[in-house]
Amino acid sequence: MVPLLLVLLLALILFGAGFALKALWWIAVVVLIVWLLGFLVRSADGTGRKGRWYRW
Repeated sequence: MVPLLLVLLLALILFGAGFALKALWWIAVVVLIVWLLGFLVRSADGTGRKGRWYRW
């Protein structure tokens, strides 16, 4: 009974880790796309120079 519970617990942990890693990959892809779009749509300042699209 104990080995069965250990196997089920291991499967649950691995499934949870796999789901979390997949979700983190999707979040990383979305952040990368937003970051790249920021370089394309950054506005020009008063002198016509391209400015930063972020504040930090």
